[in-house]
Amino acid sequence: MRIRAALFDVFGTLLDVYSVTRRAEELFPGHGSRLAIAWRDKQIEYSRLRTMSGRYVPFSQVTREALEFALDLLSLSCSVTTVRELLDEYKRLTPFPDVTPAFEAMLKGGVELGVLSNGDPEMLEAALVSAGLHRHLDFVLSADQVRAFKTDATVYGLGPRALKRPAREIVFVSSNGWDACGAAWYGYTTCWINRSGLPLERLGVQPNRIGTDLTTVTDFLLKDYA
Repeated sequence: MRIRAALFDVFGTLLDVYSVTRRAEELFPGHGSRLAIAWRDKQIEYSRLRTMSGRYVPFSQVTREALEFALDLLSLSCSVTTVRELLDEYKRLTPFPDVTPAFEAMLKGGVELGVLSNGDPEMLEAALVSAGLHRHLDFVLSADQVRAFKTDATVYGLGPRALKRPAREIVFVSSNGWDACGAAWYGYTTCWINRSGLPLERLGVQPNRIGTDLTTVTDFLLKDYA
């Protein structure tokens, strides 16, 4: 099997969600890091709860509500303007330094590239354009199309439908171990980019490749399957 297609998670895999820390620290000195972590944790939790309960709202709303919770959790009072300033940081998240070189290498090697994200289309467009990644992508797939979030099978099903390939012939790449496992459950060939040095999830399945940056993906596609 020669794999020539890859789908990437966006938030946390291509774009650093914790790059919001700088602005959070400017607005709330001494609390920036704690706010960024609480915000991200609640964002993921809310996406799961809404999917399990069949109460979908766009990821941009999930992100806003998670921020509001995190601010309350840390007893940080702020204006509507301040909330908007923090939410705007998601339009300009910092791409990880390994992303562009990896994308360029894979495109040169004839690999189709796309993203499969919980983000809604407007949110994805703003973030990907700001990071300069949109020009590398053949597909931008949003969970909003099926009104559920990962790890719901309907979200992962967007990939084979759009790329017109079976899941096993697509590499799904995520920095979230649970996401890589969810994609493996669905049938993708998977790469977990373990940027945070976390232990393997105990979910009865393992990614096909594990590494700390996207050279894991380029090596897998351009060397192992050359």
